Amino acid sequence: MDNAHTTAGQDAGHREDASKEGWPVTAGTTALSVPVPEADALVRGWRARYDTAARYGGTAHLTVLFPFLHRSATGPAEVAALGGLFAAHPAFTLTFRRCGRFPGVLYLVPEPAAPLRALTAAVARRWPSHPPYGGLFGDLAPHLTVANSGGAALHRDIERRLSALLPVSARVGAVDLVVHEAGRWQPWLTFPLGEGGAVTGRRAPAR
Repeated sequence: MDNAHTTAGQDAGHREDASKEGWPVTAGTTALSVPVPEADALVRGWRARYDTAARYGGTAHLTVLFPFLHRSATGPAEVAALGGLFAAHPAFTLTFRRCGRFPGVLYLVPEPAAPLRALTAAVARRWPSHPPYGGLFGDLAPHLTVANSGGAALHRDIERRLSALLPVSARVGAVDLVVHEAGRWQPWLTFPLGEGGAVTGRRAPAR
């Protein structure tokens, strides 16, 4: 999971460093993301070594919104609101044809980006106090992080090798709510896109 700033006052004293770059994440921080198992098969090895967030659990994914509500603020009403919000958006297919770069970051570019942007915009409108990445990066393009450490030369080598394996397509039919607990990102709830699906998941973590 891409790491963002810690929300002040939540689980004070239980702060866990989620990356060596100093992006602390408190226990109970949540995020909304789209798992991409089709791409994970290609990038798992590189992510394990060079994506600092991957060391804390989770497969290849696209972030919808991070950080989201703390787990202590995510009750039945919020879960119902998320379920209705995502049900209003149809499932879609993405294709990864190329790599992109942010400073210090190599990522796969999801195309088209519009359905992902629509999901993020809908959640941010419903919870305006939780903008993407705490509002630090403005309109950050949707991306699937492959490496955020190792340096430019390594990123060029990964891009060369990864590009030979592309394109890869993925069907997006749900959004996951994950929570940071016990030092790792853990799955919590899954919200299907489109009408007719039921929210699934495990019992809420202890608050």
